[in-house]
Amino acid sequence: MLEKAKEIISQYNEITSKMSSPSILRDNTSYKSLSKEEGELKNTFKSASRIISLYSDLAVAKEMINNAKGAADRRYLIAEQKRIKEKILDAEHSLKLDIEEKDPNDSRNIILEFRAGTGGDEAALFAGDLMRMYLRYFELKDWKAEQYSSNLTEGGGVKEAILSVKGKNVYGSMKYEGGVHRVQRIPTTEASGRIHTSTASVVILPEFDDVEVKINLDDIRIDVFRSGGPGGQSVNTTDSAVRITHIPTDIVVSCQDEKSQLKNKNRAMSVLQSRLYDLEMQKKQISNSEYRNNAIKGGDRSAKIRTYNFPQNRVTDHRIKVSWYNIESIMNGNIQEVIDTVKANIHNVPQQSDPEADDD
Repeated sequence: MLEKAKEIISQYNEITSKMSSPSILRDNTSYKSLSKEEGELKNTFKSASRIISLYSDLAVAKEMINNAKGAADRRYLIAEQKRIKEKILDAEHSLKLDIEEKDPNDSRNIILEFRAGTGGDEAALFAGDLMRMYLRYFELKDWKAEQYSSNLTEGGGVKEAILSVKGKNVYGSMKYEGGVHRVQRIPTTEASGRIHTSTASVVILPEFDDVEVKINLDDIRIDVFRSGGPGGQSVNTTDSAVRITHIPTDIVVSCQDEKSQLKNKNRAMSVLQSRLYDLEMQKKQISNSEYRNNAIKGGDRSAKIRTYNFPQNRVTDHRIKVSWYNIESIMNGNIQEVIDTVKANIHNVPQQSDPEADDD
């Protein structure tokens, strides 16, 4: 860990050196980006500095032992050397945990996407319920949610919706909410009282700006069209909606909720940047392995992470096999306990757990 500590210190010093450069000081965007990196690395830098200091103390102790003139002094210095080694082990363990568990994206804002899965109209209604649940939670956290795009049903359901959520440590709090959510309840249209099962997907992506994730303008095609609402009705009378296609990956992003074509274009670019980053992370198979395994975007029931069972007043997270029996409160946005419990236990989940082992 000594070499890793030196590497961290070198990285931190390089960032602070760049921040004092006149060219960076004149570039507000670059300075802001470096300042964020410096803040995220500061605590790790302090831990690394402590390790370097302790190794320096250890070297001094070894030299003093070699030069000790009396048996009593030698015994004292050997005991001191042992204490320093114990401190080094503790410091290295702490630094290792910090490096392994720290996600550099935790402090970022997020792009949040909802999609109806299997279950027809009931799936769209459930996707809308999930979106309202999270919006209420964001209000409790004093986070700002901004709707980028939505495709609604006439009955008030959500076929698809994209939001931007800004606040403190948003991605760090929300990253394990991504995946397939399942509902079991009796639809209002069900005359026989039969319980239906439907799904909806939640996708959580860290948000980036154009400095961090650059897009070659030659790689995208931008189309404009007229916004539409439920049932095909026209929302705007001008071509303000924007569709951006990233040609190399065939990723398509549409935004239409603003009357301004420029605002819709900027929002679509932001979503595209996050999706491209997400795609790159999947290719490299690094960070957020639990999220990558569970945030299945197709809405398949077998990939569910959580079930909301209304007849039993129960919400169950299948990854950690924990249930809560206050579904109404949870659907009203009181999900902090759920989020905290998942975060505390997700790393203890066996890699090859059976998602259907505790099925209803």
